[in-house]
Amino acid sequence: MDMKETVSYLIEAVRSRTPHQVITANPIMVMTALENPTYMDIMTSAELVVPDGTGVVWAAERGGSPVKERVAGFDLLHELMRVGESYHWRVYLLGSTPEVIQETASRLQRQYPGMIIAGFRDGFFGPEEDEEVITGILETEPDLLFVARGADTQEPWIAKHKSRLAIPVMMGVGGSFDVISGRTKRAPLAFQKLRLEWFYRLLKEPTRYKRMLALPKFAVKVMRERDRVTNNR
Repeated sequence: MDMKETVSYLIEAVRSRTPHQVITANPIMVMTALENPTYMDIMTSAELVVPDGTGVVWAAERGGSPVKERVAGFDLLHELMRVGESYHWRVYLLGSTPEVIQETASRLQRQYPGMIIAGFRDGFFGPEEDEEVITGILETEPDLLFVARGADTQEPWIAKHKSRLAIPVMMGVGGSFDVISGRTKRAPLAFQKLRLEWFYRLLKEPTRYKRMLALPKFAVKVMRERDRVTNNR
């Protein structure tokens, strides 16, 4: 589905109150899934996986089953907030630092006054606090839950508690709160059009280089196994 179809699909999910875990897939996540059976199960059990990373779009094209377009998680978040104004949806924000999450909530409320920021809290909590966090979320009765705790944490956390949360749209949003709050900047449009957002982030955050090592591995795997790229595991 393209962005418009994805949003329409999720509008219906909210209307029907059908829980959906939305995964915004990128090459690093795909490689993690190929190397970690547990993570693979999380991705294959998600109700919706969208092609967030340009590498995923490229791989689909090379595999002979191209997607309609890239559906970036950052853009999807904003599209859901935009359409949600008409329905006065309730959203809960979970993750990042106390300062970032508070500023994110404030900015989103100003940008989308028709939305209800039902609640928010930072992402610094351990498994022993999960029950408290989940109870706090459920008390706000959200239609959307955006979680920013890093791909290695947020997707597993949502998957683990998905049935208990039972929120129509539960989506990991990575570093989106950092951008929304103004802590960091998104790649310029030129980098986005050239599919080089990953390179821009690497330039701004050189410490990410270890994670980025998965990208050449992903590219080599796609080129070597072209006929298997879009096959089911």
